[in-house]
Amino acid sequence: MTGRALTPGELRRRCLAKPGAWDDFPFGPETSVFKVGSKLFAISALDAQPLTVSLKCDPEVAAALRAHHPSIQPGYHLNKRHWNTVTLDGSLETDQVTALIDDSYDLVVSSLPRAEREAIGRVESPVNPGGSRS
Repeated sequence: MTGRALTPGELRRRCLAKPGAWDDFPFGPETSVFKVGSKLFAISALDAQPLTVSLKCDPEVAAALRAHHPSIQPGYHLNKRHWNTVTLDGSLETDQVTALIDDSYDLVVSSLPRAEREAIGRVESPVNPGGSRS
């Protein structure tokens, strides 16, 4: 292991720190779905052991991450081309996990209608979501 594993509280705080982010529980109280606007960018069962989080990712970046990090797998119960499930076991640095959360958020924000982007203070779409921080 190279880093310290994020706690459920830290994961939740990192997701909710993004502008306009909120949590929802459409699958029941055990699964936190973190959304921006009307779209989800992270999903986690915060009480699960091991703790995992599913994050949206550019397909080419997703494949490269999976090839280099055993703790990153195709998205569980999600479109495996666009989603990764990350096991938060300390094998990734917390900065890397934060960058993956940021990339997921940016990808989702870039796909929001302009009115929703404006509501969270992001008038322009991100320039290169998912491409440079992993």
